[in-house]
Amino acid sequence: MTIIHTLGFPRMGAQRELKFALEGHWRGEIDAAELEAVGRQLRPRHWQAQRDAGLDFVSVGDFAYYDHVANHIQLLGCEPARFGFSGDEPALARYFTLARGVAREAGASGDGHPALEMTKWFDTNYHYLVPEFTPETAFSLADERLFAEVAEAQALGHPVKAVLLGPLSFLWLGKEKAAGFDRLGLLDKLLPVYGQILARLKAQGVQWVQIDEPVLGLDLAAAWQQAFEPAYARLATNGVPLLLATYFSPLQENLVLACRLPVAGLHVDGIRAAGEITSVADWLPAHKVLSLGIVDGRNVWRTDLDAALTRIRPLFDKRGQSLWLAPSCSLLHVPFSVAGEMKLDGELRGWLAFAVEKLDELQVLKQALAGDAAADGELAKSRQAIRARHASRRVNNPAVAERLAALPAAADRRHAAFPVRQAAQRKRLQLPLLPTTTIGSFPQTAEIRAARAAFKRGELSAADYETAMKKEIAHAVAVQEELGLDVLVHGEAERNDMVEYFGEQLAGFCFTGNGWVQSYGSRCVKPPIIYGDVSRPQPMTVDWSAYAQSLTPKPMKGMLTGPITILQWSFVRDDQPRSTTAAQIALAIRDEVCDLERAGIGIIQIDEPAIREGLPLRRAAWREYLAWATRAFRLSASGVADETQIHTHMCYSEFNDILPEIAAMDADVITIETSRSDMELLDAFGKFKYPNEIGPGVYDIHSPRVPNADDMARLLQKARETIPAGNLWVNPDCGLKTRGWPETVAALRHMVAAAKALRAV
Repeated sequence: MTIIHTLGFPRMGAQRELKFALEGHWRGEIDAAELEAVGRQLRPRHWQAQRDAGLDFVSVGDFAYYDHVANHIQLLGCEPARFGFSGDEPALARYFTLARGVAREAGASGDGHPALEMTKWFDTNYHYLVPEFTPETAFSLADERLFAEVAEAQALGHPVKAVLLGPLSFLWLGKEKAAGFDRLGLLDKLLPVYGQILARLKAQGVQWVQIDEPVLGLDLAAAWQQAFEPAYARLATNGVPLLLATYFSPLQENLVLACRLPVAGLHVDGIRAAGEITSVADWLPAHKVLSLGIVDGRNVWRTDLDAALTRIRPLFDKRGQSLWLAPSCSLLHVPFSVAGEMKLDGELRGWLAFAVEKLDELQVLKQALAGDAAADGELAKSRQAIRARHASRRVNNPAVAERLAALPAAADRRHAAFPVRQAAQRKRLQLPLLPTTTIGSFPQTAEIRAARAAFKRGELSAADYETAMKKEIAHAVAVQEELGLDVLVHGEAERNDMVEYFGEQLAGFCFTGNGWVQSYGSRCVKPPIIYGDVSRPQPMTVDWSAYAQSLTPKPMKGMLTGPITILQWSFVRDDQPRSTTAAQIALAIRDEVCDLERAGIGIIQIDEPAIREGLPLRRAAWREYLAWATRAFRLSASGVADETQIHTHMCYSEFNDILPEIAAMDADVITIETSRSDMELLDAFGKFKYPNEIGPGVYDIHSPRVPNADDMARLLQKARETIPAGNLWVNPDCGLKTRGWPETVAALRHMVAAAKALRAV
């Protein structure tokens, strides 16, 4: 029988049990033992779900209390020395210190312990914690968690496939913290520890080890390519069968390299690299396992099982039992289960498959390959769902296509060049040097969440909900005025999520009740599902922003999410090019921008934190993506007068290699995350001579630490050495919705003081 397995499974639980336990632990409501107990409840449930679906192994090592890369930092004994750990601290306490940082104690010198930098996991919306490497970095087998979880699964009677991040990918994903140092030089020190891990897993009776090397899908320098064969030759001596896993991208020039590595099997992404399957099957020796990612682990649509079988059967005929089936990547990137989504439209629900259902699809494919009649009924259901989706009238709206086709050539261009706009905006806004603002959101308090939940349940009338939200907006405006901020925001009390809020008001979107996906740590998002053509039936934010502006004479920013971020952070229809869907969303946002301007809002922020994330992993495809992505942003922003100032916000991305395209977006002001990197990310903007205005974040909102005014002034001074003071804004790294009011007020007070101090210098 064909082996079926999964590369990973969602961690949070069907009801986000891990999220709530983590946040309770961080608030001091439950201790570490109680948090660990939640993990011991979730892992067996997830393993049993895999076995119930007929999987031949359970995957162990994919569970994490914050992030799997952070797990490896502890496993490999390379916690950065800057944290000053003595080694006597509990492992879980150190782990959360890496993830969340530690504020400087009152009266103490120094900067406390800022958290590890966080960035996107390849081209997904999952964030990982970035390992830090120096020439002095040492490695050791320093954590027992993986081996304990293997024993836990074995005690329940499960056959185990352990999951590890491979040594080359671990180093690649990290960051050098010393000038002139190449982290690849650490490989010889790292490999013996991987050898010890594999030996321990073999001694435990683990049947297979999945070792993930997704960097094989990237454009690797020759030194990195050449490091793979000797590295895996050393790892192969440990005797446990290795399944090398790649995903998210075609292998291309690394295909032959991956096929000849001394491992027992190779997993390839049959969705993102569909065109390479035949070549992999030809190059991979017959005695090796070929694991084919035939079910899409990145999207929520049901698999066309007939089409999948058409692709699989020739490989099965050729390779027989050495062909394994799996999702394309870990199921971390999709929600837990469609079961229970009874409020979702029945027709739409029938088109979807989440993690649990994707495992069931693997079982059907396995049964069909074996000629088992048990597959017939499920194949018929799949066939019917696929036909229904393709034939549904709700998917296509001719008016949307006609509007796109009729756009004039200059529809994505502002009327005047930036210097002309800048002069007009300065005359209108009359802002001081180093103007202060925030990124948009303020704390989402328990009262706000309770009112929203009551409104959604029908327990609070629309009028009472509006009154409650206006009270919160008035509070946010009053706090900002008292603090002395220069450009205010309404605080977004009425918004559940920066993408979901807009998707709920746009045609062509649908929403789940419990379709949560982990973004980082305890942070979960519930991505919209774009199933059809997108348009804006009516204004979405205008009344809230206009009300906020009525409360203050200071400029009020209108806050919108940009078309590429809405695209990237949604599950997107797969029946038309993403570029077409992006342009449809852009026109819907353009309508909102123009209505905000007509309502008297003079500053409008269109957030695009995901534009860098959307880059194809292969550089050869960048130009095409950036052309349509930046055009989509400009389409959304270019319907306004020169006096209206357009902002955008981007966070946790490396911008160096796409700065010309960021400049081509032509936002009047861009705000970016820079505090975790100590303004390092700003250097590229300075060297590029970024022409427009820029707001580098002066403190990290993802950490509970509150830096003082001196900390922020130091970062701001570094920024002023790179960016002309007249083009410099002062703001936090990101929105403040996850923070509490006391720390928010304290941090913003320090931020305003830092800006005032530097104005006088």
